[in-house]
Amino acid sequence: MTEIMPWLLSGLGLLILLLAGDSLVKGAVNLSLRLGVPALIVSLTIVAFGTSAPEMLIAIQAVLEDAPGIALGNVVGSNTANILLVLGIPALLATMHTSECETRKTFNYMIAASVLFIALAFRGVFDWIAAAVLLFALALVLFDAAMEAKGHRAASADGTDDAEEIEGVDPDLPWWRIAVFVTLGLIGLPLGADLLVDNSTIIARTYGVSDTVIGLTLVAVGTSLPELATTVMAALRRQADVALGNVIGSNMFNLLAIIGIASLVGPIPVDPAFLKFDLWVMLGASILLVPFVYMRRDINRVWGVILTALYLAYLAIVLS
Repeated sequence: MTEIMPWLLSGLGLLILLLAGDSLVKGAVNLSLRLGVPALIVSLTIVAFGTSAPEMLIAIQAVLEDAPGIALGNVVGSNTANILLVLGIPALLATMHTSECETRKTFNYMIAASVLFIALAFRGVFDWIAAAVLLFALALVLFDAAMEAKGHRAASADGTDDAEEIEGVDPDLPWWRIAVFVTLGLIGLPLGADLLVDNSTIIARTYGVSDTVIGLTLVAVGTSLPELATTVMAALRRQADVALGNVIGSNMFNLLAIIGIASLVGPIPVDPAFLKFDLWVMLGASILLVPFVYMRRDINRVWGVILTALYLAYLAIVLS
């Protein structure tokens, strides 16, 4: 029972993180819109930060707990899982009509962010200098997105439906429920992160594997479960064409924001294994999206098999 307990507590921590993150997004979005903050600003900031809150808290907690390998492994592993697993498994169920998505600009930003991230990794550590570079790049991306969205909104004949496009908006949500959502999110996120990081570290030490491997596998797959569940449901409803844009945006945010902010809390040394293998797998997985972004190909079942098999092979190599 003693050996099982860290696994159970890790699972509990992950569950608390996912529920708390969802609660915080719902509460913060509805609170902001009630206070008159434009839907555009909410979607670019609160929703983006809120949905990445679990990964963010894990990274910060890992640095504070002197397990920085979990922080870096979580981001690199999550980005790889988002492409190979989150897009691969739903494609096994139904063809994802990514040919309908216009994601070239965001994809170019993601590739640029990946190259910048790898270049900074070769410094050997993500410190305050790397944090400044990453967060400056994030600010440029958010500014460009805001200007583009503002242009679309100005060109639209009616921009009153913006709020309806933001997930979690409920015009009839009472104030007390908004307060409960925000409170549960703010309490649950640090609690879940603490449970998951502490017990993942115990597992790593028990089985003689590094914090980095735990971050690349257990924590990375766990934090990718919400995206996977959402994409699977979208595939079953034949609405998975939006998944590609969501994955690209999430990966870019992971690289620039999560490690950028965590590096301000404390230095994150780069394991040499990242420089030799994992970072290049992450970049290679990103480049695999070229046919779907530039050639307007759909992700069919054949591609689903290929992407999923590649991820299983990657896991086998990491765990070996």
